[in-house]
Amino acid sequence: MAVQLDHSFSMSKPVGESYATILDLDRIVPCVQGGRVIERTGPDAVNAEIKVKMGAMALTYTGTLAVTEQDPDAHRVVMTVKAREAGGQGHANATITFDLNDDGGGTIHTNAQITGKAASMGEGVMVSVLDALVADFASKLAAL
Repeated sequence: MAVQLDHSFSMSKPVGESYATILDLDRIVPCVQGGRVIERTGPDAVNAEIKVKMGAMALTYTGTLAVTEQDPDAHRVVMTVKAREAGGQGHANATITFDLNDDGGGTIHTNAQITGKAASMGEGVMVSVLDALVADFASKLAAL
C-alpha cells in the first residue's frame, strides 16, 4: 500500500541551524514516537527501530535510515527508510523529503510503501496511524 503525506513544521532556529539539526540522525530518530537508533553505520546512516501501535496490534520494524540527498543551498534533505517487520513478512519503506524555509520551518513530504500486517489493517487505518506519527514528529522538531 502506498501512502503520501505532507506536513509542515516550525523550528525557532535560523535555517542553517535547523538544516544541521535535520541531518543529525541521532537527535531526530528519537523524535519519532517509538523510534530509536540502534547503531550508526556511517556518517549519514543509522540502523534504527520503531515500535508502532495500530489498534490492538503492536508492530516493530527494524532497518536503515540514510540521508540520500543534501542540498545546503536549497535547505533540502532527502532520507530513505528501508525497514522490515520483526517476526513478519511485511516491510515499511519510505522516502522523506524535508524542505526548510527561511522563516524557521518547512515541510515534510512522506512517500511510504507498507506491506504485511500493517497494510492488512486497511488504507484508512494505515493512513491515520502514519499521519499521526509524522504530525507528532513534526511537532517535536520545534523542541530541538
